Amino acid sequence: MSSSSHSSSSSLRLSLAPVGATPALLDGAWWPRSRDLGAELGSLTAVLDPLWGRITRVTVNPVHWPAVPRKVPVAGHVVKVGWFRSEQDPHELLLLSYHVGRWNLLVVPPQTPAASAAWLMAAASDPLGTSTASRLMEEARLRAVAETDRAVEAVWDSEGGHEAGDEGGHGTGVPGVRPQVPTVTAMTAMTAMAEMTATSATPAVTPRQPLGR
Repeated sequence: MSSSSHSSSSSLRLSLAPVGATPALLDGAWWPRSRDLGAELGSLTAVLDPLWGRITRVTVNPVHWPAVPRKVPVAGHVVKVGWFRSEQDPHELLLLSYHVGRWNLLVVPPQTPAASAAWLMAAASDPLGTSTASRLMEEARLRAVAETDRAVEAVWDSEGGHEAGDEGGHGTGVPGVRPQVPTVTAMTAMTAMAEMTATSATPAVTPRQPLGR
């Protein structure tokens, strides 16, 4: 099926499932340095050809690749490139070796932080893994969100943050912030002033006195 662990090439970021492992949905992960498929494919096939047999064709989902060339010249031969939209996972690269077999790699986006990329590459090369490429990407996103939330909470606690109702925050949840004046109070004052103004503007009427006889 696949080679073991990580590629020995320092320039190629590749992780493959162990040799002889039970076939899973993914055979590993590839972390390219750009979305230029023509420029990136050569280094990938240079490592995979001796392991899996000559790679003759690859397919991608074009949603994440700005350009999909029809052919890419690599060391000693040409790799044909095809694409599918609804039929192929947008985060997956499918590789075919003539008369040998096919393999599926998770494509880790080039801009992925190192920690998330390491987790994705390990998960995709797990021979017991049951997740699709897109599912792993979503799990990585949720993990990143959870880690960010924990980091924010740690900073909040270290700086003496208060929850709503704590002393010092006056129930606002923020230390030293005064609560806003209720809107109804301001409206009541404005209404009273308006009534006073209307009363003073009305001329006083003196009752007429009866005429003496």
